Amino acid sequence: MHADLLFTGGRVLTDEDPTATAVAVTGERITAVGSAGELRELAGPRTEVVDLAGRLLLPGFQDAHVHPVPAGLELTQCDLSGLRTAAETVAAVRAYADAHPERAWILGGGWSMEAFEGGTPTKELLDAVVPDRPVYLPNRDHHGAWVNSRALELAGIDHDTPDPADGRIERDAFGAPGGTLQEGAMQLVGRLAPPAGPADRLAALLHAQRHLHALGITAWQDALIGDFLGMDDPASAYLAAARDGSLTARVAGALWWDRERGAEQIPELVEKRTALSHGRFRAGTVKLMLDGVAENGTAALLDPYLDKCGCATHNRGKSFIDPAQLPQYVTELDALGFQCHFHALGDRAVRDALDAVEAARAANGMSDTRPHLAHLQVVHPADVPRFARLGATANIQALWAAHEPQMDELTIPFLGPERAARQYPFGSLLRSGARLAGGSDWPVSSPDPLQGIHVAVNRVEPGGDAPVFLPAERLELAAAIRAYTAGSAYVNHLDDTGRVAAGMLADLVVLDRDPFAGPPERIAETRVAHTYVGGARVYSAQEA
Repeated sequence: MHADLLFTGGRVLTDEDPTATAVAVTGERITAVGSAGELRELAGPRTEVVDLAGRLLLPGFQDAHVHPVPAGLELTQCDLSGLRTAAETVAAVRAYADAHPERAWILGGGWSMEAFEGGTPTKELLDAVVPDRPVYLPNRDHHGAWVNSRALELAGIDHDTPDPADGRIERDAFGAPGGTLQEGAMQLVGRLAPPAGPADRLAALLHAQRHLHALGITAWQDALIGDFLGMDDPASAYLAAARDGSLTARVAGALWWDRERGAEQIPELVEKRTALSHGRFRAGTVKLMLDGVAENGTAALLDPYLDKCGCATHNRGKSFIDPAQLPQYVTELDALGFQCHFHALGDRAVRDALDAVEAARAANGMSDTRPHLAHLQVVHPADVPRFARLGATANIQALWAAHEPQMDELTIPFLGPERAARQYPFGSLLRSGARLAGGSDWPVSSPDPLQGIHVAVNRVEPGGDAPVFLPAERLELAAAIRAYTAGSAYVNHLDDTGRVAAGMLADLVVLDRDPFAGPPERIAETRVAHTYVGGARVYSAQEA
């Protein structure tokens, strides 16, 4: 039988045959892997032959933690990502507002905390450029929002407004709201902002999908299906795209655990799992957000944060879900076959998540639910070996493991040297036997897996000249690629993807070079030439 598609003339990244230079695809699946000579007879008159010309063919990348619909929406709103200074950011808000006088609210986001003193921009900066309309702009990590006086007025937030239990209103020297809302306080304004309509959400999903395919991403786990802090629920967009065939990626959806409720929501999650699973979209995961982020002091730590003078404070961060109840919730979810996807950034949150997984394993046995912990900024050394023992995957966002202003100015000083040396312990986790999966958390950071792989290998930002960040935690290139392919495929329960082998789905990527052939510091220069899902080409650089 002749193949429909034949790749030949380059290196094939496969565990089965490291000398392979050709791959045959028939229908949606890989039918043969070998040398060009061995597979030559599979080329028939209708076979599409792709000359790799020495380039690398590898499994499609998969993102184990991403938010495509909010990312797609931000790209069409007031997009502040990539701006480095306060002046640039304020100018961009002014330009967007001037260009869109018809919009009742100025929405978007993506600003960098390091652009503003203390990471907390003021309402006065926005009032100077948008005095008449409410402004609501989440920052890059979406754990804080910048608002103007009009937005605060509409929300009724003033000097006497108390902080919500799960958030903080930043205040000026007189106790008045300063213009930055942290964590749960975001919702005080965010709930008033007009939501995107179904057509807008679908357009945002398809826009994001095109971008992700261009980066070689063939599948992902959407880390938030539900309502959270004013974010638009992407569920309807996925269902619409799955039903009409425009969803070309394979997507696992993580259903949002409402942290203001308890186990009574579990039957609703069971109903959603059935109602929201269709075609290439499945909703068999539950997302449990345990803590916040270190930059604003809400990541849950075992020991207190330090102040600017290096002295211990009374702040140990926030636990958004009661740690005493968490093992019960996770045990019940695990028994029902749900995968648990934890946001666990601080060492206390990591320990709470592992304790909950351990309770579930003790009650239910080592089932194939594949729990995973995302972010893992600070991990206590005693907890590193527990990942392998409990079968919990370490879901890494590798781009964050580098010296940059947010790390050096807003994080390390408030962690102190001992805890700062425990950040993003990729190498330690791998050496302990843990399985690694790769994600981006886009729009928090770039969704480009090659950028993440570059940092995982170098522990330096692409093009950066900062010192190597904790060099003992670097990964070899093969291990980093495996995290973003087979590792994420495992987390996404896509067991017939993530490897180049006969019988696997032909979710494949052709790079414009072989990054193994060049120096590690040039990995990020690699680009995607072609992306295939099920043997169908969904991106080609030649046609972009």
